Amino acid sequence: MTEILNTKALKDKLEDDMIQKIKMLKEKGKVPTLTTVRVGDSPDDISYENSLIKKCNKYEINIENLVLDENISTDNLIEEIKKLNTNKSIDGIMMFRPLPKQIDEDKVIWKIDYKKDADASNPINMANVFLNNKESFKPATPYAVMTILDYFNINLEGKDICVINRSEVFGKPMALMLLEKDATVTICHSKTKNLKEICKSSDIIITAMGRAKIIDKDYVNKESIIIDVGVSLDKEGNLSGDCDFENINNYVAKITPRKQGVGLITSTLLIKQVIDSIK
Repeated sequence: MTEILNTKALKDKLEDDMIQKIKMLKEKGKVPTLTTVRVGDSPDDISYENSLIKKCNKYEINIENLVLDENISTDNLIEEIKKLNTNKSIDGIMMFRPLPKQIDEDKVIWKIDYKKDADASNPINMANVFLNNKESFKPATPYAVMTILDYFNINLEGKDICVINRSEVFGKPMALMLLEKDATVTICHSKTKNLKEICKSSDIIITAMGRAKIIDKDYVNKESIIIDVGVSLDKEGNLSGDCDFENINNYVAKITPRKQGVGLITSTLLIKQVIDSIK
């Protein structure tokens, strides 16, 4: 029987701590404010944005959503970021990535104030991940994966872990965080040969391909632990994870579901980091 790693109880625990901190801040006359920056209309960006809006409304903190044309130039986007940096009422900035191809993303992320950088996009915060600086902002999605693994007491020491993603947003910081826990990490990507074999021989598979239902029984074994980070549309136009859940449920050892899985904790931790950054 597969153990479903439902994260609702973990989310509730995190929220209890956050609500107490928000209450203390409000008693001091401070209401936290998060601003999201979305360029274009990517379905997964909109889904994440809606999740953040819902949570901020629930916690009764402010959220502002800046939506920009997908054809915006690098310079114009940087000007928008500068306005947010200098706005003293804004405590956290979350920019959805990747950005459209015409934008110089490396140039833009340097311009986000690292003290407001809720998703650790600025290279200064990425360097802090490399140095295992626990006081800085962390990339929310890999941070969520680590929090889930810890909550369910999944030991990482000496484990063979396959991370299917090499992006600066997820794959690279994910690998660094796992290495800090003495895991043996293999990063896979679109050019990786023998992906099925690598996955099948791994203790834990952390997948963020964004390819609906691609992970089936050919990629896993009966002891596999699957952390599904992927978000994309399936053939019917419905949001889906990378895993073919119906195919591998009751076959693998443990798996995160799509609706109460990694995404539920990612959005919660991103907001929590903003709240915790307010002194």
